[in-house]
Amino acid sequence: MKYGRKDAKAYSREHMKGVWAAALTPFTQDYKIDEKGLSSNLAHWSNDLGIDGVFIAGKQGEFFSMSVPERKRTFEIAVDAAKKNGFQTIMSCSDQNMDVVIDLAKHAEAVGADYIVVHAPVLHFFKSQDETLYEYYKYISEQTNIGIAMWSHPDSGYLMSPELCAKIAELETVVAIKYSVPREMYAKLTKLAGDKILVSTASEEEWLDNILELNWRLYLCSNPPYLFQTAADKRIREYTDLAFKGDAAGARKIRDSLNPVREAFKKTRPAEKPHAHAKYWQSLLGQAAGPVRRPMLELTEAEKANVRAALAGCGLKLASNSGELKSSAA
Repeated sequence: MKYGRKDAKAYSREHMKGVWAAALTPFTQDYKIDEKGLSSNLAHWSNDLGIDGVFIAGKQGEFFSMSVPERKRTFEIAVDAAKKNGFQTIMSCSDQNMDVVIDLAKHAEAVGADYIVVHAPVLHFFKSQDETLYEYYKYISEQTNIGIAMWSHPDSGYLMSPELCAKIAELETVVAIKYSVPREMYAKLTKLAGDKILVSTASEEEWLDNILELNWRLYLCSNPPYLFQTAADKRIREYTDLAFKGDAAGARKIRDSLNPVREAFKKTRPAEKPHAHAKYWQSLLGQAAGPVRRPMLELTEAEKANVRAALAGCGLKLASNSGELKSSAA
């Protein structure tokens, strides 16, 4: 780690900025981690797409189908790539088993990750959970030194309230939150605790408004930064930089120009196959992807054809000189 626990909030405030992406984990055809492919993707995202940080082994990364040693190995690959290519890392240590959370967190510290993120757990039979969740994050903070990001999402079965998040934000090493909730909730938390933690949400479509209206400087994160951009077409990076410079009109024009890409992605995504869909789209951009692991489902050939046609017609520029295909129909 590059900081001590008492400096976690200050360090994150200074360094945890810009566009962060949640990595899909590429697998080989025999379902092993594609280590070279992951390293290549990370270098491409940083050097060619201008991505500032990467979220490793989260839900996008199929952590639920990976062993603890595999998750640790992805941390190591990401830290090595970050040292070579100059981006930051946040490692997902989410798990229902607290011993696994702490084990992963300590490994993240040991290998030099910048931060960890821990998803709010599924709480069976609970109707009131605030004290449980406060003690949950307090315990993780007491057992580790690395900066912690909370993560609240409907798939926990509940949403953490802005008031609860603001209370947890008082903990010494809690530095951020990925708050996958309605906008009024994350706007309220920004007002309540914006001087204590960095508040962000996964929606790329809301990112520009959050820069301009809530003064956010961190997008944490999902897969659009590397699925809606190429080496020849970095519109998310471009509108972000314009917004940071105060050019709201210029930023909105570029942001809105991506609507055909967003629509092409959404309309071709089968409800039960988000990972396979994103990986196939990713592969058409020349990135390492591979199959999904069970219980995830693969795309059918007809579904793949729909993706190819939509990508070819959405206006995203592809560049063959960066390993991307000249045409998504190729």
